[in-house]
Amino acid sequence: MALTDELVSLSLRPELDPGPEPHRTPLTEMETEMFARRLLQESDGAPLWVFACGSLIWKPDFDAVEWQRGAARGWHRSFCLKMTRWRGSRAQPGLMMALDRGGRRNGILYRLADGDRLGQIRRLIRREVGTIEDAATVRWIRVETAHGFVRALVFWAGPKGERVSRKLPLETVAAVLARACGHMGSCAEYLYLTVKHLEERGIRDRNLWRLQELVAAELLSIHGFSGVTQSR
Repeated sequence: MALTDELVSLSLRPELDPGPEPHRTPLTEMETEMFARRLLQESDGAPLWVFACGSLIWKPDFDAVEWQRGAARGWHRSFCLKMTRWRGSRAQPGLMMALDRGGRRNGILYRLADGDRLGQIRRLIRREVGTIEDAATVRWIRVETAHGFVRALVFWAGPKGERVSRKLPLETVAAVLARACGHMGSCAEYLYLTVKHLEERGIRDRNLWRLQELVAAELLSIHGFSGVTQSR
């Protein structure tokens, strides 16, 4: 990989948490509970799979008892969500990855432990959703595996609204990812960890691989270095 721990460290800086966005409505405990119970009911008692394509790959907030590679047909990864918190700021907004319509993308399927499935879904909602406006980004999709199709829960699929910017050129995305940082870390770090953990599981996403090369070059340019050493 061209993007390395050393380059990622250049993208990190201390940032204060600006707090929740004022125009978004946090889910109440009652709404979170109702949402979690609805999703659990929709699972129909079948094994509960979660399809991870971003940070859930390397930082899952649930108890997984099994993982396998899976392909989501009709979906692709896209850095299309503008964010001014977490890994971005109001002064330097970042971009978060989501599943968007079209194409085919490989990712990691995790099967949740059967014990306390409701509690695990509740934890996922608090981490991945948080607001009423984002509840629509949670859905069930069919994912192809080596053993057939499974129905899996996915977060941040088909997002809509003023924060969504689709079909951005990779060069534009790379410029944002190399500069954005928030109180939870930088966008370059997010990309690096995602690509690294996909590679470790035998998955190479062509666009993400190219993107990490572009972000590495941006970081070198920003910090006054010339030339990029790429590992293959």
